[in-house]
Amino acid sequence: MDLELSSADIEFRDHLREVFLGEVPADIRRRSALNQTTHDDIVTSQRILNRHGLATPHWPAQWGGKDWSATQSHIYGSELQRAAVPQPLAFNVSMVGPIIAEFGSEEQKQRFLPATANLDIWWSQGFSEPEAGSDLASLKTTARRDGDVYVLNGQKTWTTLGQYGDWMFVLARTNPEAARKQQGISFLLLDLTTPGIERRPITLVDGSAEVNEFFFDNVVIPAENLVGEENMGWTYAKFLLGNERNSIAQVGTAQRIFADLAASAQTTPTGTGSLAQDATFRGSMHAIKTTLLALEATQLRVTGASENGAASPVSSLLKLEGTRTLQELTRLRMTAAGTDAALVHTDGPLQADEAATASATQYMNLRKLSIFGGSNEIQRGVIAKTILGL
Repeated sequence: MDLELSSADIEFRDHLREVFLGEVPADIRRRSALNQTTHDDIVTSQRILNRHGLATPHWPAQWGGKDWSATQSHIYGSELQRAAVPQPLAFNVSMVGPIIAEFGSEEQKQRFLPATANLDIWWSQGFSEPEAGSDLASLKTTARRDGDVYVLNGQKTWTTLGQYGDWMFVLARTNPEAARKQQGISFLLLDLTTPGIERRPITLVDGSAEVNEFFFDNVVIPAENLVGEENMGWTYAKFLLGNERNSIAQVGTAQRIFADLAASAQTTPTGTGSLAQDATFRGSMHAIKTTLLALEATQLRVTGASENGAASPVSSLLKLEGTRTLQELTRLRMTAAGTDAALVHTDGPLQADEAATASATQYMNLRKLSIFGGSNEIQRGVIAKTILGL
């Protein structure tokens, strides 16, 4: 694909920058760049984007989508990340929203899509379980049909930002007798105020509690909250996971961190000069720059495939290499910050900038990317089978 932007695409990009930099408050973007975004930051930012028609551009036009080209979609994602604007909540706009728009009933679309786009409903993802993470098809949570309701029992874990959830989209086994584990799974919408639900925070290595576990004890779900057909949930989940892997890669975020790190390296002292003059550091940065160029082209390929309604296996490659690059960049930034990266509280002056002093926390937080959206080991298997034909 041609990576040179046309004059129309440059005009499109500049309009996005006007909104991202001019409408989204600078303090929200600063916290986002430091990986310190709050619940209110996400809600405020998404509602601003939705007001400008920029929260759900990949949805059908009837529900606020845009008829953008693959290049424009790529520009949108990259510019959003480069400006450090909090991403529209992925569970809403990249996961359950497209599923409802594609497979949901007309009543479900009317009821949920406008509220999902404006973040009036905060969705949580009910997929992973203690023994069904990367091998999601092994899930054991059940939803037994009883007249006009389903009765849900089981457990979900690693539910990111689940402490804020109003509703959850759940994969549950509705036919335990199905011949294959990928069969007999359904996609259900669950009001998290329903009796029988317990949610517990999980404290991570960086001290945060952004993930949660949920327990379901005879939770009643109206049958009208079944999306699509019963026992077809695995098909819908595959449609969703390609979008998730694309967003997890965060190529634009990596480009922003790269640019910030390259600039700060010019004035970061070492024993023999600046960090920018260090041969090892320069070698690492050149390797990352080359990878970022390749990732940019790969993201265009994945975006183009998804716009044609196909789930591209290349999304596995994008997720694998994109997350590895992000992790390497945060490692380099932490190394560049030296002892300042480990500071939590101090009365003395900092030698490094604010981004550097937050780098250790961000480094630890981004270790999760190797697991989220299907572990990188699983992605290697997908690549070997579906791309390389091994």
